[in-house]
Amino acid sequence: MKDFRGEPISTQNAGSLDIFERALRALNVYRGDPVAIIDEALAQEPDFVMGHVLRAHVHVTMWERSVLPAVNDSLARLGELDNRSNDRERGHVRALSLWAAGDWRGYKDALDRLLVDHPRDLLALQAGHLSDFFQGDRENLRGRVARALPFWTRDDSGFGLLHGMHAFGLEECGSYGAAEEAGRHALDLDADDCWAQHALAHVMEMQARQAEGVAFMESRQEHWAQDDNGFQFHNWWHTALFNLDQGHHDRALEIYDRGIHPQPTEIQLMLLDAAALLWRMHLSGIDVGRRWDDLASTYGKGTETGFYAFNDMHAMLTLVATGRQQEAAALLRTIEDMSGADNTNGMMTREVGLPILHGILAFGAGRYAKAVDHLMPVRYRAALFGGSHAQRDILHRTLIEAALRGGDKALAHVLAHERIALKPHCPFTWQLHQRATH
Repeated sequence: MKDFRGEPISTQNAGSLDIFERALRALNVYRGDPVAIIDEALAQEPDFVMGHVLRAHVHVTMWERSVLPAVNDSLARLGELDNRSNDRERGHVRALSLWAAGDWRGYKDALDRLLVDHPRDLLALQAGHLSDFFQGDRENLRGRVARALPFWTRDDSGFGLLHGMHAFGLEECGSYGAAEEAGRHALDLDADDCWAQHALAHVMEMQARQAEGVAFMESRQEHWAQDDNGFQFHNWWHTALFNLDQGHHDRALEIYDRGIHPQPTEIQLMLLDAAALLWRMHLSGIDVGRRWDDLASTYGKGTETGFYAFNDMHAMLTLVATGRQQEAAALLRTIEDMSGADNTNGMMTREVGLPILHGILAFGAGRYAKAVDHLMPVRYRAALFGGSHAQRDILHRTLIEAALRGGDKALAHVLAHERIALKPHCPFTWQLHQRATH
């Protein structure tokens, strides 16, 4: 049989295929639980190869250590089903095996190769796109989708989603006009494409269109903030950033409590957005009450330490913000011990993770000149450990604040000018400039 886009799929069960498409749609728009949905198909057809493939990829998109057992279980089952699999499915298995082994670059590259022969494989496109994001490969965020688009038509199932992904890649490459055009086209095709919504939020963030950003996000809540939307926390984060840079601190905290961190969680993607917002407030001296405590308690368990350098940075922010300098120093020592690993995260940690952790720890100890020394050399290389420009802006903000607190106003002044050149209409940036010149 073939899936809804004409790609080969090893099943003769039309019911399994229908459930697969429903689970894929849930993953595409971050609605509901795609694992629970695909498990319906696996219950009735335990040998459904693409069902196991999709299940593994969904777990990989979490990008944390906790999902490794589930991914390995799927890979073990897929190994048993190799003689029932087609070449497309084996390509997915090769990619997933590389991810589980810590070769994230290999995972990304294997999906690239798979898409050469199967450019209409929507699961491979989305999994690869997210992998590009987690590894800070902005060129491939744009290029992966651009290579596939000519093989699709408007009538294909999921066509609008490609434009939403393309919009994010264009934005990360600085093509803001083209990104906005692609993102709005995606929403015209699929109003519930919350990834396209997110891409447009990034455009407005990078262009300092804060008031417009708030209006855009809040006017379309019905399309991205549904109760079963697993991505709404991140779109709420963008909404909070727009408010914060306009000085609407109470509104930002209200959004934090309602949409970003409404209840305790151990999901790393949700924790890091919570930590990133609170750290921005911490830098500005805004009282956030006891909101740090739950984050610090979760990060303090250390269950994800050393798995992904980008997550480690947010753990360090949380420990430093709560004055847990000894725990923060212990975190750094542990990651230093693990940094020699011969895998993708080992490289990320050595190249940018450790200098950033040293810089944050120094900032927390009031050694601001040392924080500057650690952060300055890596601020433009930080894409190596993933995230977006908007997320990594936390490093630039911390650097400028360290320069201000350390009395290096000349450095803070020129760094503020650099921000003004990129965001001439951002109120927060002008506040930094004013502090640096007085």
